[in-house]
Parts: sequence; C-alpha cells; structure tokens
Amino acid sequence: MIWDELDAHLDRVPGTVSAYVGRPGARPVWTRQADATHYAASTMKVAVLVALHRAAEAGRLDLDAPVPVRNAFDSAQPGAPRFANARDYDNDEAVWDAVGGTAPLRWLAERMIIRSSNLATNLCVGQVGLPAVAEAWTRAGARHSVTGRGIEDFAARDAGIDNLVTAADLAALLGELALGASRPGPLASPAGCAAMLDVLVAQEHREDLAAGLPEGTRIAHKNGWVRGVRHGAGVVFPDDAPPYAIVVCTTTDLADGGADGEQVEDDACRLIAHVSARVWDARHELAG
Repeated sequence: MIWDELDAHLDRVPGTVSAYVGRPGARPVWTRQADATHYAASTMKVAVLVALHRAAEAGRLDLDAPVPVRNAFDSAQPGAPRFANARDYDNDEAVWDAVGGTAPLRWLAERMIIRSSNLATNLCVGQVGLPAVAEAWTRAGARHSVTGRGIEDFAARDAGIDNLVTAADLAALLGELALGASRPGPLASPAGCAAMLDVLVAQEHREDLAAGLPEGTRIAHKNGWVRGVRHGAGVVFPDDAPPYAIVVCTTTDLADGGADGEQVEDDACRLIAHVSARVWDARHELAG
C-alpha cells in the first residue's frame, strides 16, 4: 500500500514529519503524527488571510482601503518595546518599496500569501488583531494551532509566546476554505472563500507540494520555512478526481535552506514533493 510505503520512507527521515491526506469534509485516508505541533513559519498566514476576510464581511475592515505602510509593530509581550522586520529576511521587495506611503489592505494580504511577505503579514495582523486570527483557527475546527505573535517579535518569542501549527489543523483550515467556496460554511461566504482560494492558487513559492504535481495542476496552498523547518499545506484540484487536502510538516535537519529570507530548494522540499507525487498517483483511491 502507498501509505505503508510512505510511512516506511518517512521513518528514515531525521526529526519529526507530520502528514495529513484526505478529502475536505471527510475522514483522512492517511495521517502521520498529524497532531504534533511544529513551529508555524509562514503557514500561519492562511489564518491571517481568513481573519481579514471575515472582518471585511462583518463590516469591520475595508479590504480596499489604503493603510499606512510602516515598519514598526507592537509586541505581543506586554511592556516590550515595538519591533521591526528585517528587509533581508523578507521575500517581497514590492512591499518594502511602499514603506512610508500607503497600500490597499487587499494588496498587502495578497503579497502576504503569494510572496510570503513578512512585512505585509505584520501590517495585516496590525489591522485585524491576533484575537481575530485565533477565531479563524477555532471556527475551522483547529485544536492545537496558535498564532500568538507577529513575525520577528523576538521579545514575545523569548517570553514563550509562539506560532504553532499541526498538519491536521492546517488541513482543517484549508479544507473548510475549499468546502466553503461552494456552500455556506464557518469561515466566510462562498464568494469570500473562493477569493481566498484564488489568492492561494496564485502563490509563487512552488518548490514543495506543487513540485510533486503535473504542470498546470490547480493547487491552493501555502508553505513555510525557516532553518530546520519546512511545511507545505494545500488543497489539490485534479481535473479527473475530487479535490483533496494534503499537508506535510517537517521539523528536520533536512530543511537547511531559506536563511536570511532567501528561498532555496533543499532536501525537505524534495521530500515534500515526493510525498505530493505519491499522493497524486493515488488520487482516484482517496475515500470521499
């Protein structure tokens, strides 16, 4: 069986590798340490995106309104000084070029996903608030994932305030977006869920899950990486089979790329691509 083969392969990988595969809304067909927590890296940006759209639909935010682009943020640690992002640790010069001016919140949300901009992420969190991000996780049915601080909030990190995810929770969040695009769901309206999926489909970092799929396959996904961590989470939309959620989270020495904001392919990328390719081969056999 493909799942036994994947487990045997991942048993040889150093560190912790978690996985979740299944149709949105159905029981998973394969899990591996799916409730183990990992440092979230940039996968937490999906929950921020959901929180923004929920706030917009509730009338609390206007996604098309310009917001100031400033590189200074309140720490999640009470009493700590404000913190800033490092430009050389980001992935999107376009957002940095806007510093000192304004930019539409919708554009910042898109740059947060498609280029994984840390500066855009903190600007979005500043507009919507961390409690709204926590609510997005809760409404998706997540059980262990936490978005406790902004990116590079080192005072909060040193105080034990962190951003954590699990493979199961990421699958729940993305699965609800996929289901919510066709019927009312707990996250947003069908139009809102469809708009968020379109942003996730446009994501430009395609070195892991997407690399294991045939060229042109539609996948709404977000990845995250820092040294020692590489995650890929998405929903794949085959032309010849129903959609399926796939999440692979790795905390491993194989994830040795991405220092100082640089995006590079490493062994962890290739591992996730291998899992993605094997699941693609089994797409017709996934229980619905």
